[in-house]
Amino acid sequence: MIWQYRGFPASDLRPRITSRTSMARVTDPDKLESGGLFSSYQLLTLYFPAFVFALGYSIATPVIPVFAKSFGTGFGVASLVIVVHALGGLVAAVPTGFLVDRLGRRPVLFAGPLLMAASSCLTAVARSFPELLVYRFMGGAAMEMWRQARLAMIADVGKSRQRGRQMTGMVGTDGAGRLLGPAIGGMLAAWSLRTPFVVHGVLALLAIVPSFFLVRESAPANDGAAKNEENRLATRALLALMLDPRYRGFFGAQFFASMTRAIMWGGTLLLYAAYAYDAGPQVLGGLATTSSIVGIPITLSCGYLMDRFGRKTTMVPGFVFIALGLLFLASSAHWQWSLATFVAGFLWINSGQAVTAGSMQVLGADMAPAVARGRFFGFWRLIGEIGGLVSPALFALVVEQFTYSAAFALFGLCSLATAALLAFSVRETVGRSTE
Repeated sequence: MIWQYRGFPASDLRPRITSRTSMARVTDPDKLESGGLFSSYQLLTLYFPAFVFALGYSIATPVIPVFAKSFGTGFGVASLVIVVHALGGLVAAVPTGFLVDRLGRRPVLFAGPLLMAASSCLTAVARSFPELLVYRFMGGAAMEMWRQARLAMIADVGKSRQRGRQMTGMVGTDGAGRLLGPAIGGMLAAWSLRTPFVVHGVLALLAIVPSFFLVRESAPANDGAAKNEENRLATRALLALMLDPRYRGFFGAQFFASMTRAIMWGGTLLLYAAYAYDAGPQVLGGLATTSSIVGIPITLSCGYLMDRFGRKTTMVPGFVFIALGLLFLASSAHWQWSLATFVAGFLWINSGQAVTAGSMQVLGADMAPAVARGRFFGFWRLIGEIGGLVSPALFALVVEQFTYSAAFALFGLCSLATAALLAFSVRETVGRSTE
């Protein structure tokens, strides 16, 4: 098989041979393509797992800052619970991409939640801060495995005009889980700081039960004699693809987007509230729940806009909005405004996050070459995970050396950089619909 690379979009980077299986190996792929965005198949294998995973994760989220603080650590050291979680995802990114292509989507889809359940239950019995960091690392790797396998399956069988709504639908159900989880986590933490982690582990296993019976492999198959050669050439072509200017813009945007989002996803803002305002699990859980209430309808609406009018329609304004919110928090921290002001800024930033939620995944799925999606996602997610890893560490460093205000302002500039790269360096992958 011969690959040709001329700097064209990923849709043009295709092998000259045709896969024999295409989508035939997927369980009833028409359920995904023509059965509607809310068919029973999608509800059980896409939206249900997203909801249950988010529910379990968000039950533990408001407890993590307080649990880390309980070991007698300062803000900078406590931030390592966020850093090592991102580090686990970073280390797992590229190996997971190769596994997704070589073993298939299904084995990785189930291995991730199993590892996640183990890491969460072990966290519940952690007796030292270093031990807690090890289990957080495992959890980050597990989440990356599930995320890549799920994304590859959506890219395998979903139509380009449905990906925006599929991704944001998954993010929306994820938000519904986050809506309920923090309040439950706060109540469980009042009993014991360790109980929410056990609940998270149990829910991670429950989430994959329907998929175990319904989901079958979706990866394009190759003839055994040509498989090794194809993989070798595909990887080489992917590395060349990343050097194309238009793809450099996309990867750069992903890096800065991950830098910006990590302070929201990873819990840095909640950690800031715990230290700056002495907020407890109940307050932190209430903040996370409120942001989910605000964000879910925004996210679902933006999925429709991305499919109808193009990906950049929501992405560029969304990251500009996040930047303005971070600059507002910089002002709040500088002049030491009240907790109510922080809450306003927190909801502002999370509203912007709701606008952009799932958008980079949609864009990445559009750009990934079909026969090498796993590896493409692996290299792409590596860049994203580097941004996610650097973000909390850099935030903590700037806080230690300067002020909270300087840290918020720096990440506001990162969000503006994301918007600029998307606007001027990345080609739109879906044109305006004429329907």
